[in-house]
Amino acid sequence: MITDIRNQFNEKFSQEKYRSFLDDVSHQFNHVPGFRVAESPIFVPQELKEKLFRACHQIADCILRPDFGEMTEPTMTPGTKVPGENEHTKFLQMDFGLCDDGQGNIEPKLIEVQGFPSLYFYQDFIARMYRKHFDIPANMNHLFNGFTTDSYLKLLGDIIVGPEDPNEVVLIDVEPFKQATQIDFHAAHKAIGIKIACVQDLFKQGNKLYYKNEKGQTVHVKRLFNRVIFDELMSRDDLQLRFKFTDELDVHWVGHPNWFFRISKYMMPFIECDYMPKTMFLDQLDRIPDDLENYVLKPLYSFSGTGVIFHIKPEDIENVKDRSQFILQEKVQYVPVIRTDEGDAVKVEVRIMMVWPEGAPRPILVNNLARLSRGEMIGVKFNKDKTWVGGSVGFYENE
Repeated sequence: MITDIRNQFNEKFSQEKYRSFLDDVSHQFNHVPGFRVAESPIFVPQELKEKLFRACHQIADCILRPDFGEMTEPTMTPGTKVPGENEHTKFLQMDFGLCDDGQGNIEPKLIEVQGFPSLYFYQDFIARMYRKHFDIPANMNHLFNGFTTDSYLKLLGDIIVGPEDPNEVVLIDVEPFKQATQIDFHAAHKAIGIKIACVQDLFKQGNKLYYKNEKGQTVHVKRLFNRVIFDELMSRDDLQLRFKFTDELDVHWVGHPNWFFRISKYMMPFIECDYMPKTMFLDQLDRIPDDLENYVLKPLYSFSGTGVIFHIKPEDIENVKDRSQFILQEKVQYVPVIRTDEGDAVKVEVRIMMVWPEGAPRPILVNNLARLSRGEMIGVKFNKDKTWVGGSVGFYENE
C-alpha cells in the first residue's frame, strides 16, 4: 500500500530469510504457532490509518452511549450472565476488510467488533520478529499513541495484574496448550509472569478460587485473565469443572465474560460509522432482499467463523430456527492490496486493538493485527496450501 516500501521489501525478500524468521519465532517459546505466519507485514499509509482510527472512535462512541447496557441486555440470556461485571470492557477490537471505495482508494469496512482479549502479547512479539529479520523503516510502527514495547507491556501488566502477585493472576482457557493461539499465552507469561491454566485446573472453596502450583501448594486466585470462548466452553460437555462462571465469586475478572456478548455482532446494527456495511437483525427483516447475493448470514456468537453462510439462499434464512440469534450483513468486497514477491496481490483484514484502563474516559488505541488471504474469506480453511497468507501485523506510517 506504500509502493516504494513494498517494492523494497519484496526485492529483498527470500525464502531463506522467511525460514530463518519462522525458526526464530518457534525458538523463542519452543513452540511452533498453530496458525500460518505470513511472509510479510503490511505497510499502512497515513491516509488509511486516519480512516481506521476514525472508524474505531466512532464505534467506541456507540459503546460509550449511556444506554449501552440497557441496549445490550438482551444478550444476557439465562445461564450466561456472570456476576461482578466491570463498569466497562478492558479490551476492544475492531476487524476491518480493506476495500475499494469506488474511486480507486482503499477504505476499511467493519467486519466485526469484539469486547474480548485478542493476541495482545503475540502481536507485539511478532512485530519485533519481523523487524529483526526484515528491513522495516524506522518511521513505521506497529504500536500507536507513542507506545514502545516497554511502555505497552507495562500498561498490559497494570491492567491484567494490577496490584496483585502475578502468581495469583491466572490466564484461563479451555485446554490452553491445545489452542491454536497458545503462543500468545506463552508471550503473556514471559512478559508479565502470570499463570496459564485450564478451566479444569481451578477449584472453588467458599466463594474463592484456587489452583495447585508445581510444588503442590494451593494458590488463591485474585484475578482472572479470561481467554475462554463461551461457544467452546458450552460445547464441551466432557469438561470436569469445579466452579461455574455464573457463581458469585470473590475474584476480579480482567476481560469480564459478559463483554463477550455485549460487544459483539449484536451491537453492529446500532453502530453509526462512516465505514459500516448495512447490518440488520434477521428477526427484524420484513422480507428477504432481492439482492441476497450481496449479503452474508452470520450467527451473533460463533467460534472462529463457524456458522457463517457466505453464499446465501432464501432457504438458508427460512431454515433458521431462532432468527434473533443471526444478523444479515452487507457483503464486504475485499480487494487485493498487498503485492507478493510473485507479482500477484492478496487481500487483507486488519484488526485494531484497544485497551480501556480503569479511570480512562474512553478506550485507547494500542496495537494491531493483520491477516493476509488469497481465499474468498480470511479464515484458514479458505487459504490452505497457499503462500503469502496468514497472520501478520501492520506497520503504520507516522504523522
